[in-house]
Amino acid sequence: MSTTPKKTITVHAGNLAIGGDAPVSVQSMTNIPVSNVAKTIEQIIKLEQEGAQLVRLAMRTEEDAKYISQIKHEVNVPLCADIHFNYKIAIKAIECGIDKLRINPGNIGAEENVIELVKAAREKNIPIRIGVNSGSVDLKKYGQVNPDTLVASAMEHVHILEDCNYTTIVVSIKSSDLLQTIEANRIFASRRQYPIHIGLTEAGYGTDCTIASSMVIGTLLYEGIGNTIRISMTGDPIHEVRIAKRLLEIGGFRFSPFTIIACPTCGRTDEQLDILGLAQEVTQMMHDRFEEILKKKLHHITVAIMGCEVNGPGEARHADVGIAGARDGRVVLFAKGKKITMLPAKEAIKAIAEQIAILSGC
Repeated sequence: MSTTPKKTITVHAGNLAIGGDAPVSVQSMTNIPVSNVAKTIEQIIKLEQEGAQLVRLAMRTEEDAKYISQIKHEVNVPLCADIHFNYKIAIKAIECGIDKLRINPGNIGAEENVIELVKAAREKNIPIRIGVNSGSVDLKKYGQVNPDTLVASAMEHVHILEDCNYTTIVVSIKSSDLLQTIEANRIFASRRQYPIHIGLTEAGYGTDCTIASSMVIGTLLYEGIGNTIRISMTGDPIHEVRIAKRLLEIGGFRFSPFTIIACPTCGRTDEQLDILGLAQEVTQMMHDRFEEILKKKLHHITVAIMGCEVNGPGEARHADVGIAGARDGRVVLFAKGKKITMLPAKEAIKAIAEQIAILSGC
């Protein structure tokens, strides 16, 4: 990590620490009505297996909140109830064992409603996440959406909880505009020491979502801002968890068991060499055979898959294990900077696996 995280308080959602010295965590959200309990449980389990550390559930009625205890009985990951306008749903969610709330206190009516909600949250030390995005800014009050009005809108809700002497707070300020999101979070982080959940709201899907979200999240994390992250991607939330987890690993914010270096290939690459295919096979092999072993040993392996004699030998030597393309469908195998042998490309995967097994003690 290139910067020191900005100081924040620590809150706990179940057994998950957020803020303080805790590592950045990945969260996601189900896209199934919570009343479909079986499907909701199935999706949460899949998200947890993929690496989600906190899962948010939309709660539209008090009846929805009643399903929480049943769901929690079947899953291990902490759950956050996403609630709008009706504080009674939030209180019911707390009674049923929710670990965290996402609700804006300024949207739940009279002061006594807030007092009742805070009392229930305080009794069980439930974090309240305040969430503001570009679509929730009151344009009658603020006129326009920009970083300052996003922060002002968030601070309204923060002040309400602070006036109740409740500071077990997480804040999220998002826009679909990249620069607005980055600047708004910078401003808020300079004013308060609450943990911040970061991401880009309504980021779309596929490549565009991945790139835009990574630019925002990466920028803020490298500035020391952000304690939990979400890639808000349209579609199956499994994909957003995979991307978020890998973003943290590639960015250096959590341990990564392996790195695959692969060249884009050019006209110098022998026509008999399928560099993309080799890179994909090696990646899958690392996931299937070595990832968990390397994680347990905190051992990182870099593998280079290079196509020609220009940069190939150098990159392959610098990696723990690497191959560089030669002629006639052959590659040169390197391990720890030394040339091991030249062999047909079809034998490369097996040879790479053997060298990784030696280096990792498998």
